[in-house]
Amino acid sequence: MTNNLAVIVFDVNETLSDMSPLADRFVDVGAPGLMAGVWFAGLLRDGFALTVVGANEKFATIAAELLHENLTGLPLNRSVDEAVEYILRGFASLALHPDVAGAVRTFAASGMRLVTLSNGSTQLAETLFRDANIREEFEMLLSVEDAPGWKPLRAAYEYAADACGVEVGRMLLTAVHPWDIHGAALAGLRTAWINRAGATYPGYFTAPDITVSTLDELASILGNGA
Repeated sequence: MTNNLAVIVFDVNETLSDMSPLADRFVDVGAPGLMAGVWFAGLLRDGFALTVVGANEKFATIAAELLHENLTGLPLNRSVDEAVEYILRGFASLALHPDVAGAVRTFAASGMRLVTLSNGSTQLAETLFRDANIREEFEMLLSVEDAPGWKPLRAAYEYAADACGVEVGRMLLTAVHPWDIHGAALAGLRTAWINRAGATYPGYFTAPDITVSTLDELASILGNGA
C-alpha cells in the first residue's frame, strides 16, 4: 500500500475538524440542533449540483444563502441575518478531532508530504491548524475554489496532483465521506476511509483501500508498510 506513496491528501470538514459544536450554535439562536446536519448535507448537495453543470461556487456563499433559507420562518431569538452570522462564525472556533494532531505529526515525521483538499476555504484550515500548532506539518492547503469544481469531480483531485507535482496514483486521499473516497478512487488515487462512527460503507461506492477508525490507526498501518 505504501509502495511509491508520496503524498497524503486530507479532506478537512468532518474528517479533521469536529463539526459537532455547530449544532449548539443552532440551539443558541433558537433552532433545532438536528438542523445542523440537514443544513450541511444540503450545502454539499448544492455544491455538487453546481459542479455537475460546470459551475463552481464558494462554500461560504452556499453556506450562508442556504442557512438563511433554512432559518427563515423559525421562531428564532434574533433576526435571521444575525443567526446566520452567529452560526457561520462557529466554523472559526472548531477544533480538531482528538486523533488528528498526533497522527499528523507522525505522518510528517515519517517523511510523507501532507496537503489538504477541501470543498471549503483554505482560511478555515489555516485557522484550525494554527490553533492546534500543526500548520507547519502541511506543505500546502488546497481548496476546490481553485479547481474546476467540487470534490468528487475527477478534476478536483487532478488539480491537487498537479499542485503537488506527482501522479495521482502516488497520493492517498484520507476522508470520512464515502463519496469522497469514491471520487478519489475513480480519479486514480489510493484511499483511506476514517470510520469513526462505526458506519457501514455503501456498496454502491468504490471500496476504500484502507478502512480505519482513527488517524492513529492509519499512521500505524502506513508505518508498517501495509
